Amino acid sequence: MRVTAGTESPMALELDLELPLARFTLRLRASLPADVTAVMGPSGAGKTSLLEAIAGLRRRARGRVVLEGEPLLDSARGLSLAPERRRVGYVPQDAGLFPHLTVIDNVRFGARGDAASVDAAVDTLELRPLLGRMPRALSGGERQRVALARALATRPRLLLLDEPLAALDVELRDRVLPWLLRVRSTWSLPCLYVTHNVGEALAAAAHLLLLGEGRLEAAGDPRSLLAVPALAREAQAGIENLLPGLVVSHDAPAGVTRVRTDGGLEVTVALDEERPPGSGVTLAVRAEDVLVAAVEPVGLSARNVYAATVASGERTGSDVTLRCTLHRGGGELLVRITPAAVAALGVEPGRPVWLAVKSHSIRLL
Repeated sequence: MRVTAGTESPMALELDLELPLARFTLRLRASLPADVTAVMGPSGAGKTSLLEAIAGLRRRARGRVVLEGEPLLDSARGLSLAPERRRVGYVPQDAGLFPHLTVIDNVRFGARGDAASVDAAVDTLELRPLLGRMPRALSGGERQRVALARALATRPRLLLLDEPLAALDVELRDRVLPWLLRVRSTWSLPCLYVTHNVGEALAAAAHLLLLGEGRLEAAGDPRSLLAVPALAREAQAGIENLLPGLVVSHDAPAGVTRVRTDGGLEVTVALDEERPPGSGVTLAVRAEDVLVAAVEPVGLSARNVYAATVASGERTGSDVTLRCTLHRGGGELLVRITPAAVAALGVEPGRPVWLAVKSHSIRLL
């Protein structure tokens, strides 16, 4: 197992679990921070079983689960708290809404009359226009938002999300992902987030667990694990940089909208006047859409050009993924180029480079 240096956040969840499954026994020992931890791995690796064991839904689970110093499971002491006593919010893949209840009644379920928590969850996910609807009248993205609000309304100490975007098409995924990022920033809950999408893990998580056949293959900062073979295979499907920010202004004659990221980076995108100035957005930039130059480029049609320094380069499939630290605005961009381009440009850690992105290559979520 490969372990890398991770976040310095305090540990919120201690796991020492063993759970017999049909094909293997899930064994996992890990200390997780008070932040978002992505859980990745191939289908059948034990990701959903792990979440269910933490939630108390797997009676055969043995070992220890300690949340913020309180044992939820301690087999040696004969302790196993019932699911409803663990204060763990669990959102399954299929949302699991009650079909006979309205949206507001679904959100209220389990909140124990805590109206303030219900209101906070409804406002975070912007559900007020939907409160009187039945689940059958909701889109897939709306159902996921309701399920997430229901989990938040219980005031959980831990949030478990099992591939909340997996069943959605690309358009719906793009609509729901910003809500997940908003929950992360607004509620500050420790969270385990199962996903197959490397871009989601990089955007949402400070820590990553990589499972394989019921064992822990790697753990640490998601960006530092890109060279791990199992994660590199997942990354071949594509990596997106996801940058939260605010709309600054629109310039209709020029055909552009200007956005400032939370890190202060000024970005120009294709005109989108449906987003009023001051509204929150998430910028999505595919790693392969970022151009790299060894010297400052001139005469480009690309409107977004930034000075950066190469922090690292990892082979991911047939390409190389660069982590580049921006000089202005802070933060990083992931860039995917061929090994031939790496050699031609002389790219190596510590090398200054220029990154260019066309306005039409950036999506607003």
